[in-house]
Amino acid sequence: MWRLLPVVLVALAGCSSKPEVIPVQPPAPTKPDNVQTLGKDLDKTDHRVGAALVAIERNADKPKVVVAESRLAQSYLPLPPESDVQFALARATKQDPLDYSKQMAFGRQLATAVNKAWERLEADQAEAKRVSDLKDKKIAELTQEVIRVKQEASNNVWTIAGAALAVIGGVVTALVGPRTGIPLLLCGGAIGAFPFVVESPYWNYIAGTTLGIACGLGLYLLWDYVRDKANEDTPKDQGGV
Repeated sequence: MWRLLPVVLVALAGCSSKPEVIPVQPPAPTKPDNVQTLGKDLDKTDHRVGAALVAIERNADKPKVVVAESRLAQSYLPLPPESDVQFALARATKQDPLDYSKQMAFGRQLATAVNKAWERLEADQAEAKRVSDLKDKKIAELTQEVIRVKQEASNNVWTIAGAALAVIGGVVTALVGPRTGIPLLLCGGAIGAFPFVVESPYWNYIAGTTLGIACGLGLYLLWDYVRDKANEDTPKDQGGV
């Protein structure tokens, strides 16, 4: 049975007039919370650093406030490499307005690129979630289809067995007699109908009724057997001449 499973799946796929093509899943987290939580944390970090820088600008005449807010802003950021620190110190020493203008333009360009990359990440995440759900749905559908095919195969076995027994019953009825053949015919019909009866919503009633009839028939046969034995043990009356 299991060896035929790939063949069945291929056959089922070939029967579809318009096969659904599942797109390739983008390399992104499939859980929305992963990206959303990270995005909120990054936004909070950026906002806190930006707010500290605003406080530094508005309190430029207060050295203690500038130092305190600078250290606070640095606590939200990773430790910069020494090369970048030296680059910033050289810029501060030079105090060239053109350098500041160029660096501000570079910073805005970099921030824009980062925002676009983040938007792309969120889009990939949403697409990955959609494709993942689609694949899960197809897997569930294929699983149900396999179960259905297996059930149909099982039902066919019962149907073939019932039909074969019915044919045998018909032959026996013709050759031996209805007393032997008819029970075989009835058994063949019962076997063929068995899977459909089991799946019926009235299975409990049918099973209960059948069990009751079987018990009643068994009691009747037992009573009949005891009665026959009693009659055999009773001596017959001797008639006179």
